[in-house]
Amino acid sequence: MSTELPLSTPRHGWSWHLGVVAFLILWALIYQQLQPLSEGLTSLLPVERHSHTGEAIAFFLYDVPKVLFLLTLIVFAMGVVRSFFSPEKTRAALSGRREGVGNIMAAGLGVLTPFCSCSAVPLFLGFVSAGVPLGVTFSFLIAAPMVNEVALVLLFGLVGWPVALTYLGFGLAIAVVAGWVIGKLRLEGWLQDWVRDLHSGASSPATVTDTPLTLVDRYRQGITAVRDILAKVWLWVILGIGMGAVIHGYVPQELMARIMGADAWWSVPAAVVMGIPMYTNAAGVIPIVEALLGKGAALGTVLAFMMSVIALSLPEMIILRQVLTLRLIAVFIGVVASGILAVGFLFNLLF
Repeated sequence: MSTELPLSTPRHGWSWHLGVVAFLILWALIYQQLQPLSEGLTSLLPVERHSHTGEAIAFFLYDVPKVLFLLTLIVFAMGVVRSFFSPEKTRAALSGRREGVGNIMAAGLGVLTPFCSCSAVPLFLGFVSAGVPLGVTFSFLIAAPMVNEVALVLLFGLVGWPVALTYLGFGLAIAVVAGWVIGKLRLEGWLQDWVRDLHSGASSPATVTDTPLTLVDRYRQGITAVRDILAKVWLWVILGIGMGAVIHGYVPQELMARIMGADAWWSVPAAVVMGIPMYTNAAGVIPIVEALLGKGAALGTVLAFMMSVIALSLPEMIILRQVLTLRLIAVFIGVVASGILAVGFLFNLLF
């Protein structure tokens, strides 16, 4: 449960602005020193720097603070942005929208709202109960975890902006097209009975009451977001980086290229299947992506693995079972997996 900081008064607002500026300057100064600090710490250990163990340790000592620093900055920024996009406003914006336009809006809102796959499910239910078309709600459900700000910023910081922007474009395309296809199939009858009753009983868009917030209030919400989200993901960050460090230090490059290389046609579907039972989030899977790419794995195969981990996680399917029938879950998995496979094969063909 998140603990909201109290709303502020205009008094002493200047001190908050100065504090945020000082934080950004300090963040930048420390971030620039992470690489030499990690190398210095590794050199103090009784291991050969360029041995398998040395490579794994250096990777771990550099990536843990780097990812946590990136997470802190982007979660704070998106916590401020999120103060403009409450769940109620999001639901009201989508209510009454036609398919097509609604799918695009839902996918775009999914990028701006920092929800993981599991926490997006309650919003999915809220959208259904507000009368939002089923296909539009699925566009949000797919985009919210898969194309979120954490994934984009970490991809930008770890593997560069071309991959991050390409991931954004194809992730949004999957969310829009998959939601549109599901909407055209007219599968409202495959919702659980109690959810279908909510959907059929919805008669008007949700009303939204606005509470004016100052910029300082939004800073406070950003701090609350950092505290809440980091508390949930820090362990997954460390576990993901630990797995990435093992891959980086010990897995032979030739083996990884052979298993997940572009020449192996079966590598993309295998990566999707391997990703589904894994449970992590963007923060935890990005370091694994970085290590796989560094070992020569094909970009499309790695992105397919990443998308399946984030968008088709087993815990999400278990939660969705409470609101969707098994047939509708199967359609959801099939449509999204088809989009992910297409992205994987296309990237391997182009890069």
